[in-house]
Amino acid sequence: MERINDGSGTIVDGYNKIERWDDKSIEEIAKYYRRILELLGENPDREGLRNTPERVAKALSFLTRGYNQEPGEILRSAMFKEEYRQMVIVKDIDLYSMCEHHMLPFFGKAHVAYIPDGYITGLSKVARVVEAYSARLQVQERLTTQIRNCIQDNLKPLGVAVVIEAQHMCMQIRGVQKQNSVTTTSAFTGCFLSNMNTREEFIHLIGSKLH
Repeated sequence: MERINDGSGTIVDGYNKIERWDDKSIEEIAKYYRRILELLGENPDREGLRNTPERVAKALSFLTRGYNQEPGEILRSAMFKEEYRQMVIVKDIDLYSMCEHHMLPFFGKAHVAYIPDGYITGLSKVARVVEAYSARLQVQERLTTQIRNCIQDNLKPLGVAVVIEAQHMCMQIRGVQKQNSVTTTSAFTGCFLSNMNTREEFIHLIGSKLH
């Protein structure tokens, strides 16, 4: 895929992908990273590291862009009245976040379902809600409940189910160093809590390969 950057953004498949950041914040963050390099025993003025503090500052700004997004507004921007009252599942949503304890990545899949009660939302909006909450300093447990609560509070469906499966670099490359460990969290509301058959159907469907 050809990527062209003319200073205003990256052209990807005919769409403009624009990364924005606050220059003053980037400058301030970069100063701290320059000092961190010095404390680690590195020379921030050598060729390979000369622009690293600024690059890291911009990367961190991108990885925490969720602080500038309102997930509820994302859902409400595409709400449609619809009488459909069966399960809607968006599964295998790629998820990338950063553990707030060590600021190391964790990544995996999110599976989200809801049963409408008068309103549905655009399918991409469910994935965007996952992304907006993921792009913050997080713990997986809180991330799971934030996604659930956002959908429940804004769509007011008959029930919401969220399951996240993730690998945490803070467990894999430091500390206990268990490279194959996977953490699973879940959160439910409404009929997913009260009706075991509904919950079991959800668990079965997210584990099935239908495509």
